Amino acid sequence: MDPLSEVLTHLKPRTNFSGRFDIASQQAIRFPSYEGIKCYAIISGSCWLSVEKGSEPVLLEEGDCFLLPSGATFSLSTDPKRAPVNFHEFLTALRSGRAGLHSGNIGCTLAGGHFLLRGGPADLLLGALPPVVHLRSEAEKDALRWSLDRMRFELQDEKLGSAFVVQQLAYLMLVQALRVHFAEAAGGGVGWLYALTNPQMKAAIQAMHSNPASDWTVNGLAEEVGMSRSLFALKFKETVGSTPMEYLTRWRMLLAGDRR
Repeated sequence: MDPLSEVLTHLKPRTNFSGRFDIASQQAIRFPSYEGIKCYAIISGSCWLSVEKGSEPVLLEEGDCFLLPSGATFSLSTDPKRAPVNFHEFLTALRSGRAGLHSGNIGCTLAGGHFLLRGGPADLLLGALPPVVHLRSEAEKDALRWSLDRMRFELQDEKLGSAFVVQQLAYLMLVQALRVHFAEAAGGGVGWLYALTNPQMKAAIQAMHSNPASDWTVNGLAEEVGMSRSLFALKFKETVGSTPMEYLTRWRMLLAGDRR
C-alpha cells in the first residue's frame, strides 16, 4: 500500500457533510472553525473565499476545487463588500425560507464534503497542507471533472442510493485534490507528502510504513533506495523536514496511539 493510502486508511475519515449548497447573489456567509478537512468544488457561478489565517481572498470560479485543512474560520461571499452573516443565522433563515435563495437569485453553487479525521496520523496530513489549497488550472480541473460531473448528476436527479454515492464521490474528490496538489507542488514544499513526489524518498517512507517494527538504520534505508548514507540523510532532511529516525519514531508513536 502506498504511503498516502496507508495514512488515509489509518485516519478513518468520516463524512460530516457531503452534498451541495447554494449562496445567493449579494450574500456573504461566515463559517465557524471546525475539525478535519473541507473539500469543495464550484458547480456554477463564482464566489470569494476568505480564510481567517493569513491568506488573501481567493476568487473561486466554475470548476475550481479547494481544500481547507486548517480548521480556521472562513467566509464565502458572492459580494466581497457585504458583511458576512453567521452560518448558524444563515441556516436558521434557510430553514424558515428567509435566506434569499430562489430561482434566478443563486450566485454560486458548491458541492463536496467535510471530513472528520480520526486516528493518530491526522496531523501528518493536515500539517502538511497550507491553509488554502486552490486548484484551478485546466489540467487540475480535468483530474476532478469526472467526480464533480457525477456528483452534479446525483444531486440533480436523486435515485436510490444517491446519498451514499455522493458521499463516496466526495471521498474521491478529496483524494484526487490531494494528488493534484502534491503533484503540482513537487519540489516546492517540505514535508512527508511533498517528499512522496521524489521516487527515492517515497521508497524510503514506504519501507518504514510497510515494516515500522523493523530495526531500521540510516544506512539500511540508504541501501534500500540505492543512495549513499550521507546523501540520503541530507536529502531526507531537506524534503521531509526531519531526519529519517525522527520520522520513523513519529510514525511508530502515531501507530501506537491509533491502537488505543
